Amino acid sequence: MSDSLGENTLTTTSPEGPSRAGGGATTAPSPARRPRRPADWRKRGEIALLTGPAVVMFLAFVIFPVIMAAYYGFFRWKGFGPPTDFVGLDNYLAIFRDSTFHDALMHNGFIVVMSLMLQGPAAIALALLLNQRMRGRSVVRVLIFVPYVISEVIVGTGWALMLRTTGALNDLLEKAGLDALTADWLADPDVAIWSLMIIITWKYIGFAVILFLAGLQSIPEELFEAAAIDGASYWQMQRSITLPLLGPTIRIWAFLSIIGSLQLFDLVYIIWGQYVAATAGTSTMATYMVVNGRNAANYGFGNAVAVVLFLISMVIALVYQRFVLRRDTEGALTERKKR
Repeated sequence: MSDSLGENTLTTTSPEGPSRAGGGATTAPSPARRPRRPADWRKRGEIALLTGPAVVMFLAFVIFPVIMAAYYGFFRWKGFGPPTDFVGLDNYLAIFRDSTFHDALMHNGFIVVMSLMLQGPAAIALALLLNQRMRGRSVVRVLIFVPYVISEVIVGTGWALMLRTTGALNDLLEKAGLDALTADWLADPDVAIWSLMIIITWKYIGFAVILFLAGLQSIPEELFEAAAIDGASYWQMQRSITLPLLGPTIRIWAFLSIIGSLQLFDLVYIIWGQYVAATAGTSTMATYMVVNGRNAANYGFGNAVAVVLFLISMVIALVYQRFVLRRDTEGALTERKKR
């Protein structure tokens, strides 16, 4: 019996694996790769099927046009036939040397800042008002949002007729005995840019109000009730509860407002036209692109301006996402980061 026990003891192996002959050291067997289950391939196929059309559309209508615009920007091209007059970086250098482009860039920067300063506080105030229980609240919401859904052509044409020197606004001021307040609202460079800001605010504030209303309605009422029990005033609750919890919505709206202000074209082109926008001090990078590209039959230069506008917008969007939206995007992740 002792011999059999000894044999069993000698033949027993450790949990790590069989011992090597002569060395006594043990090595763990390499883990075998598990074959992918059919469910994994099915999930990947579903993702590819659902996202494939969107990816194809994005590549065809966004990435490809940008690449072709960058290509045409290296040529002096009239818009028909293959481009053959290669000029290298001359178009891009001419853009940054042109003082008219500098003015347009400054106008875009002014529009970005003033849109945030004018629309933001006004939209938050209107959203707080419309979030209260009041008679006719639905009608007021609709009236505020209506300008946003009206076509830019209609908005631009209507405001252009009202703000011209013989328009309805000056006529109303004269009949009210306020002749001193009449002005050339569209041609005076000191006034025209503010006229544009009023139009932009009237047109797009409804979108901001709707966003902020949605954000306000997502804030739990229990927080305000607890603050009221603790003796907090209305403005203290707005400062300590509403604004912090509304922060993600405000940052998203600000991002959309910045990108839209950088690419502003339609209202300026409709109201001021291709020749007046620069002299009135309301030109933008987009109007500069159309006037000096398509209207001047210099499509290579116009494509170069489009690329510059795209790069400026992309850099600002990436910087904003990196330093402003980073906390919001990280908070939306459901998986923990690997340490």
